[in-house]
Amino acid sequence: MLRKPETLFVLGYMLLPLFALLSAIVGLTMILGGNKIAGIIVLVVVTQVFTFGAFFALRARKTALLEEPDRQ
Repeated sequence: MLRKPETLFVLGYMLLPLFALLSAIVGLTMILGGNKIAGIIVLVVVTQVFTFGAFFALRARKTALLEEPDRQ
């Protein structure tokens, strides 16, 4: 299922960037609210995981699209 270009499109362009944006907002809110250590962890670690996941999904989608004509 994770090899289909449609699924990777949704992950790479929609879900993972949205989760990265939401985790960045949560991290900044935590920092401004006084919980600095946890906010920095959320901002640096969790946001970067979602961001790199989106890049990985887009790279996998490109590979899947380039291999698709060979299967037919």
